[in-house]
Amino acid sequence: MSATLDIRLKRANKVYREGEVVAGVIVLASKEPLQHHGITLSMEGLVNLQLSSKSVGVFEAFYNSVKPIQLISTNIEVAKAGKIPGGKTEIPFEFPLHAKGNKVLYETYHGVFVNIQYTLRCDLKRSLLAKDLSRNCEFIVHCQPQKSRVVPTPVNFTITPDTLQNTRERSLLPKFLIRGHLDATNCVISQPLTGEVVVEHSDVPIKSIELQLVRVETCGCAEGYARDATEIQNIQIAEGDVCHGLSIPIYMIFPRLFTCPTLETTNFKVEFEVNIVVVLHDDHLITENFPLKLCRI
Repeated sequence: MSATLDIRLKRANKVYREGEVVAGVIVLASKEPLQHHGITLSMEGLVNLQLSSKSVGVFEAFYNSVKPIQLISTNIEVAKAGKIPGGKTEIPFEFPLHAKGNKVLYETYHGVFVNIQYTLRCDLKRSLLAKDLSRNCEFIVHCQPQKSRVVPTPVNFTITPDTLQNTRERSLLPKFLIRGHLDATNCVISQPLTGEVVVEHSDVPIKSIELQLVRVETCGCAEGYARDATEIQNIQIAEGDVCHGLSIPIYMIFPRLFTCPTLETTNFKVEFEVNIVVVLHDDHLITENFPLKLCRI
């Protein structure tokens, strides 16, 4: 006898803010009447911190500071032990979205070393011979939008062999001049990052120009921090030896779940940067780095 269990939320986009009610239905489908020993529903919000392989074993104190942080933990009994008739049964539920104690609900974020996730879990207990049914459903939490207006801070940049920092033999570098600007480094997460780049002149032909979005995750405590930068996405904005003096638009949308408003807490930080990468035909790599501050309005 097969029975299925599902959790369906009322909101199609599954996005909620603190103080709102997470509502939906538990859907049970079974061809025949179903005997059970109780149905429970739990809501959990967790921050999972992980150390990168290079940080493991460096600080003893780290192991206490990277324990999962519980932001929400609520349980309700949906139905007492009994029988559910054959066919499809829908049981409605509602959960107010409030943080546990004095905790803060951070925005949902799926990173490499920091993971902030909110889930609903439904369990249907059955007799020893039949297998228990359980179902998980992730929902997304957005932090409250900030009240103040975001003032765009445009940044102009010029890249030449003299402005590069990590170079060994500056005299061996080909001559080039690349200018451009980013319209803002204080970015609204729901709006694209925009700007332009212009290759004024380059001795060596250009192979490609790329835009790289990077997450910088820091985990740790007062004794020390592990800071790791990893790539989120890489967009090629120009291919081949582009016309000199031509303005190339920069346009990048911040991906959902993999970015969140810039976050700083006692145990972890999530920050973002963007790199403009110019690859020359002789495989020289020219990179200009810009820290970004993301927020939600």
